[in-house]
Amino acid sequence: MKKLMAILVLSFASATSMPVYAGIEWDTFNDEAESLYQQGRYAPAITVARKALLIAEQEVEPKHSNLAISLEKLALLYYATGQAALAEPLYKRSLAIREKALGPDHPDVAKSLNDLAVLYKSQGQYAFAETLYKRSLAIREKALGPDHPAVATSLNDLAVLYYTRGQYVEAEPLYKRSLAIREKALGPNNSDVAESLHNLGVLYKSQSHDALAEPLYKRSLAIFEKSLGPDHPSVAMTLNSIADLYCSQGQYELAEPLFKRSLAISEKVLGPDHVDLARILSSLADLYSNQNRYAKAEVLWKRALAIMEKAYGPDHIGVATVLNGLAILYHSQSQYTQAEPLYKRSLKICEKTLGPDNPFVATSLNNLALLYDTQGQYVLAEPLLQQALAIREKSLGPDHPDIATTLENLATLYQKTGREKAAKELAKRIAAIRGTQSE
Repeated sequence: MKKLMAILVLSFASATSMPVYAGIEWDTFNDEAESLYQQGRYAPAITVARKALLIAEQEVEPKHSNLAISLEKLALLYYATGQAALAEPLYKRSLAIREKALGPDHPDVAKSLNDLAVLYKSQGQYAFAETLYKRSLAIREKALGPDHPAVATSLNDLAVLYYTRGQYVEAEPLYKRSLAIREKALGPNNSDVAESLHNLGVLYKSQSHDALAEPLYKRSLAIFEKSLGPDHPSVAMTLNSIADLYCSQGQYELAEPLFKRSLAISEKVLGPDHVDLARILSSLADLYSNQNRYAKAEVLWKRALAIMEKAYGPDHIGVATVLNGLAILYHSQSQYTQAEPLYKRSLKICEKTLGPDNPFVATSLNNLALLYDTQGQYVLAEPLLQQALAIREKSLGPDHPDIATTLENLATLYQKTGREKAAKELAKRIAAIRGTQSE
């Protein structure tokens, strides 16, 4: 699955109304937590952020906005480490404090709503996320005006949600409006403009509009390099996107040096154990797999897995994603006994962390089903494909491209088991979905 570039940023504000000694200590802890976060050292960052929260709890009234900031920052760290169950109540408490202290229509309330929406989106709770994103957008438009950069951020985030759900028609105008606001308010060479260009490029690539995507990626890269320098993580991630585009076109000789440059930047700036590095390693591993360079791919997948497990623990969705990639590698080499336990572990993590009706669960079910199908174990494969289809229809809507993919796999199974009529019926629906996406 291809992901939009998303960089979590901790922005720690100072508590100016605290006693001086407490405020200084609070600032110190927040600065230290930010530094640890940027290094990918999440566990010590959480420890320090807890200390900052304790100070805020002791030194200010419960309704104080600085307490909301501390709650928000610790929630962000929990979210970054896949601890959604711990993050959610902190986000909600921060939101409640801000609503009580500032009123329901304050821009800071909009930020809290947006943060909570990001959490729900990551869990596949798209309906909840959409409601919060829309409320955040409405507040910002009313309080700040329709052309404020914060409005552009809300539009971008809502567009990402629609993109994730395969609602490309709904996503495109939001991306374009966000881009227009940012270009007007911030100038054409601002890094936020580069983000909008990048995300619009991702949307076009997902629809196989490569000719539209490539110039957007390249303009995004040029802005990032100019505004942030050639060795910034955003440069690395954009290089990764361009390389991925070339890889999907079979232009491996163009893709590989870009992947390697992206990897070198990330290793230099973020260190060898940062999760962004794992994502780039996964992309390069995909390239090697496509070239049948399986030994090289396996080394990269295993390194990515070690990074994810070290950063997040064994039960994070990022770990599940890498396990799935490694399983696909073994599957493609007919190493079924190695692939099956990895697929199953990935599925178990997804079900545990996201719930049984999440689209990521459907992906794991689909891939495990294909493993059984490849071995002729159709009795095991069919119910998994049916379950994956039901989950995707419920969570993504009837016209998402992933539904067409599942239907194609199910139709192939029907053909293999002599059910030609059933396969033809599915083919009609597949054609209707693909036609909708190409419009």
